[in-house]
Amino acid sequence: MKKIAAIILAAGKGKRMKALKRNKVVFKLANKHMIVHTVDLLDKLKIEIKIVVVGFAKKSVMDVLKDRVVYAIQKKRLGTAHAVMRALEKLPKNVNNVLVLQGDDSALYKEETIVKLIDLHLLSKAAFTFLTIEVGNPAGLGRILRDKSDKLMSVIEEKDATEEEKKIKEINPACYMISVGFLNKYLKKIKKSKVTSEYYLTNLIDIAIKNNEKIEAVKAGKISWRGINTPEELKEAERLFLQAK
Repeated sequence: MKKIAAIILAAGKGKRMKALKRNKVVFKLANKHMIVHTVDLLDKLKIEIKIVVVGFAKKSVMDVLKDRVVYAIQKKRLGTAHAVMRALEKLPKNVNNVLVLQGDDSALYKEETIVKLIDLHLLSKAAFTFLTIEVGNPAGLGRILRDKSDKLMSVIEEKDATEEEKKIKEINPACYMISVGFLNKYLKKIKKSKVTSEYYLTNLIDIAIKNNEKIEAVKAGKISWRGINTPEELKEAERLFLQAK
């Protein structure tokens, strides 16, 4: 696909995985490093430009992917928006849109789900298009806030959500298609979270709504997906992965 690049975020420390010398994205899922599943998926989608943002235990990621991707280094882990900012520095000038994926959960996405996201983004000429899914247990995940007519209002991180908002099952798995022009215009306007002191990429959704920028959401419903933060979640992801085959 011409003029589309992919950014894979893989700089986090993954404290709960208790890995001191390797990044959690290089843990194996169905006998293959998690992040290799993601890069293979991007190859199938014919996305040639792949930028991986590394930080914690970056050598462990680079040793696995070698020269299959371009690397952007996030020296200070200041959140997902800051990570994307680092990746943009490596982006060729002829790229108009970027697909942003998380290195620790994107192994579970099916090709058709990502194609749907890309197609809607390009056909609607949106500034920001993102995936939403429904999960039984949304703990730890950003919730999708909609009004009574089902119109998207906002995405709120769990750390900033009220008790009522935490009951919402439609979540943001952090899989986005974003216009590069939109990123260049608004990325620096993201404010630091008062709770975590990080810059969240999800804040761009609120910024887009406030500035009447075109925003779209692909409702993927209940799909095989699992954010991986603990060894137990990795086991569950493995079960889901094998089931979905």
